[in-house]
Amino acid sequence: MRLVFAGTPEVAVPALDALVASDHDVAAVITRPDAPAGRGRKLTPSPVAVRAEELGIEVLTPGHPREPEFQDRFRELAPEVCPVVAYGALLPQSALDIPAHGWVNLHFSLLPRWRGAAPVQRAIMAGDAEIGTACFQIVRELDAGDVYLMESRPMPEATAGELLAALAETGAQQLVRAIDMVAAGERPTPQPTEGVTIAPKITVEEARIDWTRPALDLRNHIMGCSPDPGAWCELDGQRFKIYRAAVAASPALSPGELSRTKRQAFVGTGAGTLELLEVQPAGKRRMAAMDWARNAPEGLVLG
Repeated sequence: MRLVFAGTPEVAVPALDALVASDHDVAAVITRPDAPAGRGRKLTPSPVAVRAEELGIEVLTPGHPREPEFQDRFRELAPEVCPVVAYGALLPQSALDIPAHGWVNLHFSLLPRWRGAAPVQRAIMAGDAEIGTACFQIVRELDAGDVYLMESRPMPEATAGELLAALAETGAQQLVRAIDMVAAGERPTPQPTEGVTIAPKITVEEARIDWTRPALDLRNHIMGCSPDPGAWCELDGQRFKIYRAAVAASPALSPGELSRTKRQAFVGTGAGTLELLEVQPAGKRRMAAMDWARNAPEGLVLG
């Protein structure tokens, strides 16, 4: 089938590569415009744009997919179906109607649970026992279309970034199979109307750590917010980020109270204790928690 692929971040690149390697024809790529990145805030093309250019594929970067010039070129490309992975812009009906067989999205959750922008993060933060990927037909309602394929796996011990990267690899092949189904004329299955949950993007304020919560909840919170936006608290009036932690068996500590041994750093919670594994003090790089705690003064309390 003739495809136009839509995607923007690094997690969309494996799917683009898998589709290019398949029997289908990727005629072009749609991605978000160049955006400021790095300390210098230099305008930088998206990872999908970079990869498409390496592959010699035409790149379209509309400010919004409703733009007439973009839609004119999109129609000229005459795609039969448009696979999507984390494109990052709402698609108007006028764009949805252009490909003959619509748009098929790879989503990183077990729909209808966690519709929205941050499904992996929300699943970890909620303590879900399993995670997965779904390929579904895009409709105007958020992540509500009929499902071609869905695959689940037990929730691993991983940060959101690590898990998303792993799902991007396995989901890439799943997306190819879903496009194969479209080509074969197979029909998707309607989503259940019960069990819908929403996964909005995590704000910086929401990522703040409340040390009165139980240790397991906070471990899930920290791992779900890692690497972005990064779970944080305050230390001496400055932001202190924690990227990795584990529930630990150690002497009871008050919420936020820090304790350390020669090889470990612990902090008290509302119920139980956390071992800090990876942190980032204000103005410094990410580091092993023990490397930081080894030089930290006694009696610290995280707020």
